[in-house]
Amino acid sequence: MRAGVRNQLSGEIVEIKRGTVMSEVVVKVGDNYITSVMTIDSLEDAGFSEGDTVTALTKAVNVALVKS
Repeated sequence: MRAGVRNQLSGEIVEIKRGTVMSEVVVKVGDNYITSVMTIDSLEDAGFSEGDTVTALTKAVNVALVKS
């Protein structure tokens, strides 16, 4: 997948918190953590699970994740 976002940080998913509609995906990048919020449908469509290596694409206040 190609993206027009310059700020890209790779890390590991260390926690997924599922709600009824939304989910929080916590990614450890070095000594820091980034949290992305997405719908449960998007989480399942992307196939994210704890332990996956992902790249966090950040632009303004949005954090998008892609599986590495």
